[in-house]
Amino acid sequence: MDTLVSDWTAVCAVEDILPYTGVCTRVDTHQVAIFRIGQNQFFAIDNVDPKAGASVLSRGLVGNLGEHLVVASPLYKHHIDLRSGVCLESPVWSVRTYAVRVEDGRVLVSAATT
Repeated sequence: MDTLVSDWTAVCAVEDILPYTGVCTRVDTHQVAIFRIGQNQFFAIDNVDPKAGASVLSRGLVGNLGEHLVVASPLYKHHIDLRSGVCLESPVWSVRTYAVRVEDGRVLVSAATT
């Protein structure tokens, strides 16, 4: 069960997210996709694909396009920058990003968007 720690929500243990994959959780009223890149980098964005309106971004493939660390939407294959939330093909399909931190082996996501 998610627990609220000030404005941060503990969503899972670090080991619950395999490197180079994503998971979906609910933070406050938002569906959030959390991605683990390598062993120690975590990013969080809206899980809802703005082009399709479906909650699928956590299932997308992660990789690089130039200097951009991205997730490719599993539906239309457009690329969302994990750091900024900007859609590289069309900024109108950009998503919100959320602050993420790790404490005592738990992944925490801020309820406030960045």
